[in-house]
Amino acid sequence: MAVREKHRSFDLKKRKRDTSIGMINQGSYCLNVRKQKITWDTDMDKIQIIRNGLPYECIEAVGSMAAVPVKFMLERMGIPQTTYNKGKREASLMSGRDSEIVLDLFELMQFGVQVFNGEKEKFQRWLKKTNISLGNQTPESLFDSITGIQEVKNCLNRLEFGNFA
Repeated sequence: MAVREKHRSFDLKKRKRDTSIGMINQGSYCLNVRKQKITWDTDMDKIQIIRNGLPYECIEAVGSMAAVPVKFMLERMGIPQTTYNKGKREASLMSGRDSEIVLDLFELMQFGVQVFNGEKEKFQRWLKKTNISLGNQTPESLFDSITGIQEVKNCLNRLEFGNFA
């Protein structure tokens, strides 16, 4: 006799996302770091944050969302451990490029958890599995570039709408 596994049902009412532009909560994002909230609603807000730079602690925050160690994030972003340690100790801000990657990864994490119906652990496992539509690479291996992050977002979009991903 086969035992049926208990599955969560899909609840469309929980899905509050504008699918045409891929934003969560009508485009609002909030990253809590160093007892401050970094929020953006529009791409122009995001550009201003990128120009100002983000604190190095943001790398840690995004890494924990993806269930990857800080060292992995630093390797993907090309930031030496010593630079990270010094930046964190001195409360310095990252460069625009690094800030943009962190913000894009944060948005990706939010979107991914939403695609997986709030099941963060399932999304984190998905990030570590090779994916045919990503050239047999793991999604997390593409975190080193804006283009790679966008490809992972595209893959999540396909998953969300039932296409092969």
